[in-house]
Amino acid sequence: MCADGYDRFVVLASFLVGLVAVIVATVYCVVRGLQLRKQAKATSGVLSPEVAKFEARSARTERLLAENERSSKELQAALARLQVSRARLQVLLDAVDQATARTRWLRAFLPSR
Repeated sequence: MCADGYDRFVVLASFLVGLVAVIVATVYCVVRGLQLRKQAKATSGVLSPEVAKFEARSARTERLLAENERSSKELQAALARLQVSRARLQVLLDAVDQATARTRWLRAFLPSR
C-alpha cells in the first residue's frame, strides 16, 4: 500500500510541477506580449512620420521622372525640327552660293565702292 500512495504522490507532484510550469510560461508570454505591444506602439509612432516622408519623396521622384521623360520627348522633337531647319538653311545657303557664282561676272560692270 505504500507503493500505491507513493505512486499517487509522484503523479500529483508531477501534475503540480507541470501546472506551475504552464502558469509561469503563460505569465511570461503575457508579460512579453504586453512589452511587445508597448514597443510596437512606440515604434509605429516614430516610424509613421518617416514612412509618410518616404512616400512623399517617392511620389515627388515619380513626378520628376515623368516630367523628365516628357521633357526628353520634347527635346527629341525639338532636335528633329532643328535638323529639318538646318537642312533647309543649307539648301538656301547652297542656292545663294550658286546664285553668287552665276552672277560673279556682273561685278565687272558694277561701279566699285
